[in-house]
Amino acid sequence: MRGIVAQGKNGGTAEVVPLSKTLKRLAPFVKPVLPRLIGGFFCALGAGIVALAIPQVLAKLVNDVLAVDGASGQVWFAVGIITLLGFVEALLIFLRRQFVLNPAAGVEMNMRVGFFQHLQRLPVAFHERWGSGQLLSRSMSDLSLLRRWIAFGAMMLIVDTVTVITGLVLMFTHSWTLGLLFLLGSIPIAIKAYRFRNDFRAASRLSQDQAGDLATAVEESVHGIRVIKAFGRGRDIYEGFNEQAKSLQETELSKARTLASFLLTVVAIPETILGIGLIIGIAQVAAGTLSVGSLVAFFAIAAVIAIPVEAMGMLLGMTLSTKTALERHFEVMDSVNDITSPEAPVRPAQYTGAVQLEHVRFAYPDDAGRARPILAEINLEIRPGETMALVGITGSGKSTLLNLVPRLHDTTAGTVKVHGVDVRDWDLDELRTEVAVAFEDTTLFSTTIRDNVLMGAPGDLTAEQREALLAEALDVAQAQFAYQLADGVDTLIGEEGLSLSGGQRQRIALARAIAARPRVLVLDDPLSALDVRTEEAVTARLRSVLSGTTTLVVAHRPSTVMLADRVALLRDGRIDAVGSHANLLSTNEHYRYVIASLDENEPEIRSEVVR
Repeated sequence: MRGIVAQGKNGGTAEVVPLSKTLKRLAPFVKPVLPRLIGGFFCALGAGIVALAIPQVLAKLVNDVLAVDGASGQVWFAVGIITLLGFVEALLIFLRRQFVLNPAAGVEMNMRVGFFQHLQRLPVAFHERWGSGQLLSRSMSDLSLLRRWIAFGAMMLIVDTVTVITGLVLMFTHSWTLGLLFLLGSIPIAIKAYRFRNDFRAASRLSQDQAGDLATAVEESVHGIRVIKAFGRGRDIYEGFNEQAKSLQETELSKARTLASFLLTVVAIPETILGIGLIIGIAQVAAGTLSVGSLVAFFAIAAVIAIPVEAMGMLLGMTLSTKTALERHFEVMDSVNDITSPEAPVRPAQYTGAVQLEHVRFAYPDDAGRARPILAEINLEIRPGETMALVGITGSGKSTLLNLVPRLHDTTAGTVKVHGVDVRDWDLDELRTEVAVAFEDTTLFSTTIRDNVLMGAPGDLTAEQREALLAEALDVAQAQFAYQLADGVDTLIGEEGLSLSGGQRQRIALARAIAARPRVLVLDDPLSALDVRTEEAVTARLRSVLSGTTTLVVAHRPSTVMLADRVALLRDGRIDAVGSHANLLSTNEHYRYVIASLDENEPEIRSEVVR
């Protein structure tokens, strides 16, 4: 199939590769189960051949058994043969299903697991570009379509093709005139199939992409249901979703019309040919150039191959849909993970807790591939065991800087060091054991509070040690409320923890970071939903329990700033000043502006700024 240019979701324009090349990429997944698939193929082929054998028995019956002076016993013998052939055909169809169903489901499972595993490896930058619904549709509906195609579509497309070709050969053995007539009828079908292939492929890709966008819309509306209800925007969200659903409906209808038009050709032309063939066949029988048995056999063969001919349109459409599903799957699988562990990881000589950023630059690539500078020439050192607050105006790059420490993003230039070793030289798993993170936008999982808190805990702890660590982490994070829930720490908190308040979710997320027992703790304003008194209590407990832990915290409130040992001021992508809160407040005008803008509702801070 020739390559054409099509619009690829999240990937711009991409050349559509030939079907053979796309299916070739499926080979490694199919190879382990290939013997069973071949067994299923031969069962399906055998069923088709047996079905074609029945018209031959009918021809013998008409020509010999029903002739003058034919024996009645031969009729019963022919009936028995046809019955036996029907039983064998049914048995072969049953065996085909037994051969292929489990292997096809196994291929689907392996590809789905591999897809999920690859998603876990891909960097944060990838997930920032892709809608969750697109990834969901690729991992679920696309792979389900692939399973059905492996179990049925691919095999039956080949079997039906062989059946039709074999049927044509048998037609020629009975009457070359009628066989040639039937063969000529395939020419317009082939022309229509060529056009159908391109139209249906484009419509199929569009519908799958639109389905992914629709899944994203559903997910976003469910997760944001509180905001939608609070602002009374339910109707607007509904109308937007309705428009997307209508677009998908129109695409599906267009796809259905394209398929229906092709099926009209596939069904109408052979039926018309058979009508013409009946007139010619009767004339040949009357002229004595064709036996009645051969005429009956011809039409019996035509009846047998009519179903495969009609099914080939559906199977071709299914094949093209599967091709686009595979292309969508491999779009994600081909995404390069550029944040990986080095072949020879370096371990620090001493685990001091020191963090250094040296000449660090960072830029996000935009949709056109151009870089958007965020950080420029960052030089910062956080001493072992020190708590440093990072402040700056909104959009100054504070969260981006924090993401560089656990290597959620890689620097564009410069070096980030943890314990004196460049983070790019660390084994990723070990680095992220050393560095724990708590984000402002807390993410909790649909499991128990216990599992959420102990997610990053060391894996070699005993049950008693895990319980002690859980209790301590909840205590430090001021999250003792967990014990008051219906099932205590074994309470299922629901998707993304929406059954909890914002402050409760933040405290559980902070407890999770504490339970990881990191030497470096990175906090992206994880206490923003807490009152000042609770925040102070949490910070005091953090100081005592994690006394040797180096902490870098993005501060959006003056109260957080005042609890830090030192403060770094981020301005225009650079560290503008570093010092104590009191020192910067008295010497740096921009710092006073930032502090005053953080929270105007804290009068003690405001009065200090005025003085």
